[in-house]
Amino acid sequence: MRSGTRFGPGDRFGGAASRQGGVPTTLPAAWDGPDAGQLCLLDDTEPVRPIVEMPAGVVHLPGWLTLDQQRRLVTEFRAWAAPPAGLRHPRVPSGHLMSVQSVCLGWHWYPYRYSRTADDVDGASVKAMPASLISLGRSAVAAAYGPGSAEAGDYAPDAGLVNLYAPGARMGLHQDAEEPSDAPVVTLSIGDTCTFRLAGVDRRTAPFADVELRSGDLLVFGRAHRRVYHGVPKVFDGTGPAGLGLPPGRLSITVRQTGLE
Repeated sequence: MRSGTRFGPGDRFGGAASRQGGVPTTLPAAWDGPDAGQLCLLDDTEPVRPIVEMPAGVVHLPGWLTLDQQRRLVTEFRAWAAPPAGLRHPRVPSGHLMSVQSVCLGWHWYPYRYSRTADDVDGASVKAMPASLISLGRSAVAAAYGPGSAEAGDYAPDAGLVNLYAPGARMGLHQDAEEPSDAPVVTLSIGDTCTFRLAGVDRRTAPFADVELRSGDLLVFGRAHRRVYHGVPKVFDGTGPAGLGLPPGRLSITVRQTGLE
């Protein structure tokens, strides 16, 4: 696939993109105020999570990342967020700006196409997919499905979509459907707790499975629900652990194998 090209509007894995482009943003300083919550720390005071029946192929592993791993990822995120091809508010084809702020690795994604350059911002080459994130993605799939599973043996992630949910940001229900690959999608959560909503593969309506994702949690969806409709309707401000070096909000790191060339 050549830089700047996309699948046609009628293709399953592509669609139109806004001609207006996204809006570059600057990452704020870390916020670790005295009232920063501790709900994500794994200690005896942590509230009990509700039991959620997960759709087939969706795996939730609470507390999978250590605090040290989370801090390292936040430090890396600050480098990824810097221009060129840095952090920005993506714009959907209708012209509306998304409330999340995003930066891409390996492949640049913007609604709804992939490119090797940040065509909706400054046109710069996208930052390379870090070897450490590739390794972490492989470990995540092995943890979710077993080290001897077909998914773990074949997993070769080549794209990272990193979203910052500042206070008030959310994500509507959508499919990760721009990739030809059926390989699992890995999501790492850092910072504030969120409600992660799952619908169905062929519907974005109720009934929903609402999963509470806290700092350090891993969520993997694949197999029968690789293209499940999902979103983040709510982030709970001030619930992340202090000392991460993260601005207010939630950091979501999604690792994918696109199947693109």
